[in-house]
Amino acid sequence: MFEKVNPAHPDKIADRIAGAIVDLAYSKTENPRIAVEVLIGHGVAHIIAETSVHIQPEEVDAIVRRIAGDVTAVYTESSQDGRLAENQSGAIRCGDNGIFRGVPVTEEQNALAELAALLYMFYPSDGKYILDGHRLVICQSNAGTEELADLCPGAEINPLGDWTGGTDVDTGATNRKLGSDMGDSLTGGGLHGKDLSKADVSANIYAFLKAQETGKPVEFSCAIGDEAVGGVPYEEIVETARKYIADLGGFEKFAEWGLIRFENND
Repeated sequence: MFEKVNPAHPDKIADRIAGAIVDLAYSKTENPRIAVEVLIGHGVAHIIAETSVHIQPEEVDAIVRRIAGDVTAVYTESSQDGRLAENQSGAIRCGDNGIFRGVPVTEEQNALAELAALLYMFYPSDGKYILDGHRLVICQSNAGTEELADLCPGAEINPLGDWTGGTDVDTGATNRKLGSDMGDSLTGGGLHGKDLSKADVSANIYAFLKAQETGKPVEFSCAIGDEAVGGVPYEEIVETARKYIADLGGFEKFAEWGLIRFENND
């Protein structure tokens, strides 16, 4: 049983905005410290960033309009807490308390990720998909129910009928679709809107990749200030995540589909 959403879902729009702001911070300095929260809906995006790098409000506004359209950005920026900032001075140390469990992706999850990506190519609008054994539910805004039924015979299409979707129908918030992003993997935090020092990003990516490599679940926990997690130097974990994010094209691209993605969906 698995649920997947596409990049136009309101929650993913929030994740993408947060990721784009993190990308911007990395364009300004090599290792920023930043955490971004986004709540978007009904023409307004409320954004709070705790950051070591100043982001201009007009830069945030440009990101929001590029990703979400005609939406007003309300941006609040604060400095990172002094004790948290000091934790990162002089060494690469874990920036979070957290628990992490990476799990191999199943055939069902791969199949639904592929279907979601293919449908999004034809209908780049808000979509949510559920696969539970032989039951497939497709809820795709701005796509005709009959047309989708022809493409996916046997599926339950748009249970409420044709609909428009988007942030004027449903609000979106960062890290609200972790099930779609991670499948059976588990975390105490969120993947999006944070720099690589945060274990919520780097340790989750590392655990997920190790699970795919070994074919077995990978579990560990950490505390703020740890220089190793699960017996692995935290610096190695961060660099593994850095390469993964870079290979995808940045934090915004990562936010589009999360960790469970169809490899040709870009």
